[in-house]
Order: sequence, then structure tokens, then C-alpha cells
Amino acid sequence: MENLNLVLPEIFVSLSIMFLLVLGVFKNDSSKLIFNISLLVLLITATITLNETSNIDHTTLFNNSVVIDHMSSLMKIITLVGAFLVLVISFNYLKTFKIFKIEYPILILSSVLGMMVMISSNDLMVFYIGLELQSLALYVLATFNRDQLKSSEAGLKYFVLSALSSGLLLYGCSLIYGFSGSTNFDVISNQLNSSNYVLTFGIVFILVGLAFKISAVPFHMWAPDVYEGSPTSVTLFFTMVPKIAALTVFIRFLYVPFLNLIDQWQMIIIFLSIASMLFGAIAAIGQTNIKRLIAYSSIGHIGYTLAGLATGSNEGIQSSIVYITIYVIMNLAFFSCLLMLKRNNQYYEDIEDLSGLSKNHPLLSLSFLVILFSLAGIPPLAGFFAKFYIFTAVLEQSMYFLAIVGLLSTVIAAFYYLRIIKIIYFDKEKEKYDDDHSLWLKFSLTFSTILILLYFIFPSQLIEVVSRINII
Repeated sequence: MENLNLVLPEIFVSLSIMFLLVLGVFKNDSSKLIFNISLLVLLITATITLNETSNIDHTTLFNNSVVIDHMSSLMKIITLVGAFLVLVISFNYLKTFKIFKIEYPILILSSVLGMMVMISSNDLMVFYIGLELQSLALYVLATFNRDQLKSSEAGLKYFVLSALSSGLLLYGCSLIYGFSGSTNFDVISNQLNSSNYVLTFGIVFILVGLAFKISAVPFHMWAPDVYEGSPTSVTLFFTMVPKIAALTVFIRFLYVPFLNLIDQWQMIIIFLSIASMLFGAIAAIGQTNIKRLIAYSSIGHIGYTLAGLATGSNEGIQSSIVYITIYVIMNLAFFSCLLMLKRNNQYYEDIEDLSGLSKNHPLLSLSFLVILFSLAGIPPLAGFFAKFYIFTAVLEQSMYFLAIVGLLSTVIAAFYYLRIIKIIYFDKEKEKYDDDHSLWLKFSLTFSTILILLYFIFPSQLIEVVSRINII
């Protein structure tokens, strides 16, 4: 008999989604109730995950197709907390645009369920089911604001390109299944033969599909348009939560079934990393829309994360997980600032709208300063430590060229972050923005900014948690 307690978080979220759908249909004006219950569901699920899996080292369920270990527990908790924070700071934004509907929190929960399945997957089919559940919810979220042409366009672009990448990924899965006779990661690992070119093709196709999901170059083409066109709260969700699940799948896929074939895939990951870091740094320079700039910035940050994965070491994997965790906190802080740029029920998202912000909003400007310096990797902020861990892991493996490119792209990227700071502090001020922000939005900004600012005092706490993850 399987220990179903270990998959209790997924079961609980599934039942909650069904209950909320029925409640939304039969109860009129239930948007706020469903929104609040969804928040409660995310918190309860995070608590269950923490309790049920805190003492588990490594356990598999359902014929080894689902794995519960330290990495899956940590990534699920980050995913759930990230989704919770996205929901609470979206409240006013959704009401302003009159898109405060029952479907929004239910779609977020559905996407989170798909991510949780992905994170625990130890089988190609389980992973693919989780991926599609996540993606189907994200298609609808991208186009949620139907009154805006850009939102509809964003959803359509994301759907078409994502469907193409899913097809490539599934083709790769079929090649690997055809060669190994199994979809299970452990069985595939035992069947390996490095001289088989069919297997290499399968790995390449799956990596293409996964690279699309995390918007790594050259499969990034959807990100700027989708980030700009989607509602800002959905863009925040895109930049934070799906990347956590995709990174976990990357780690499991490369290091469980295909660790012995590191010579076959390492150069691919190095190429994706270098291309993403350089392109993300250079392409963002000419942007005028903040959400498009963050899209290119996120491409660059994914490049750093992949640099850690390319090392082929436990230290590299751990540094990538630390990086993505700090990146999630920085994004949360940045979008909390962005959601405060509201005047007369209109949200502003151009870089020029930040002009002279420090004159009227000194505290908000200070938060922007801390966040942008952190994103640029200026010490002693959290973003500096994130990059430091990555470069340390890369240099330990004597991958000097990758480290040099990473450092160069950091210097280039610093230009557009510093340009925003210059606009905030030295340009002519514009009309004052509204100050009637929700308590949760203020809390989110304050909490995340303090974490970024004071991370250097307690860096060992996060390292200690992540160091329990040993894949190799």
C-alpha cells in the first residue's frame, strides 16, 4: 500500500479546485469568498508539505514515477508561498480592471497543481501531465483581461508557441521511450548507452521544450510580448512561479536519467546559458516598457541559473536553487513597486513614468534603488550573493570562459538598471501617484526589500536548507 500522506498536498489542492469550481457556479457574487479560500488553500498546502515531508530523505511512489525528497519539498513550498503572495498583492489590481472573477484564483491553483506534479515527477509521462496542466492554466491567465487587445494577443502568442514546444518535447519523450523501453527516469538511467545518437536527439528535443518554458535563448521569443500584454499580476506570476518548477525538472531530467551522458548535454546547457546571459543583457538596453525590460532581464537571470546546472556538480545545483530563490524574492519586490504606480485608477508601466519619482515618493524610490542594485548584483545585497554562489560553483569546475561571459553580461546589464535609478532620482518629477495601497502590497514590498537588504547578515540559513539537496 502506497503512503498516500506524501501526496496529500496534491490531493488537497485537486479537491479544493473542484470544490471552488462548484461553489463558484452555485453561489452568486462569490468572487471574494473564493479568492480568500484559495489563499487559505495555498497556506494549508504549504503547511502539509512541510509537515509530511520534513523527515523524508528520498521516497518514491506509484512504481517509482513520483519522488519525494528534500528538493521536491523545498521547491513546492517556494512555489506555494510565491503563488500566495502573487494572489494577495493582485487584489486591488484585479478590482481596478474589473477582472476580479472566480476563475482567476482557480486558474492559479490549477497551475500550481501542475507545477507540484512536475516537481515530484520521476517519469516522463507524469512530468508531461504536470507541464500541460500548468500550461493550460497559464494560456488563459495571459489573456485574462479580454478588454485589452494586448492581453488577447499575449495569450494567443503564448498558446501557439507553447503548443509547438510541447510537441517537440513530446517527440523527444517518444524517442527516449522507443530506445529505452520505459518512461521512468531510473529505468532509463540503467538502459543508457552513450554511443546511441537516437538518445541524444531525444535529449535535445526535450531540452528545447524545457528551454522554451523558462524562456532561455534562442527559445525566448514569446517572453517580451507575453510579459507586456498580460495583466501585471499575471506577469508577476510568470516571472516567479513557473520558473521554479521548470528548474526542478531540468535538474531531475539531466541528473537522474542522463547523468552518465553529461558529455552529450553539457555543451547544450553552456550554450543556452551564455546566449541567455548575453542576449538578456544587451536586448534590454533599448526597452522603454518596464515589463518588457523585466522579460529580457529574466532571460539573463535564467542564463545564470543554467550556468550552475552546467557544472555537473552538487554545488552547481545548489547554487542554482539559491539563485532562483533570491530571484523570486527580487521579482516580488520589483512588481510590488510596479503595482504602486497607480494614478486615477490607471496603472503606469513605462520607464519614463518613473521620472523624478524620488521627489514625491522617497520610500518607494528607496525600495526601487535597493531592488535594482540587487538585480544588478551590487554587494552586499542578496543579488550579489546569488551571482557569487553561481560563479564560485562554475570556477570550481574550471569553466573559466562561462564565468568570464557571466561577469561581462553582469556589467552590461548593470547599465540599464542604473539608468532606471538615474531616471528616478535625477529626472524631472511627474504628477504624484496615489497612496491608497492595500496593506498586503505594502507588507510584500517591505518584507521582500528587507530580505534583499539584510540577506548578508544571515546567508547561511538558505545555504543550510539547500545543502541538504544532493542529487548526484
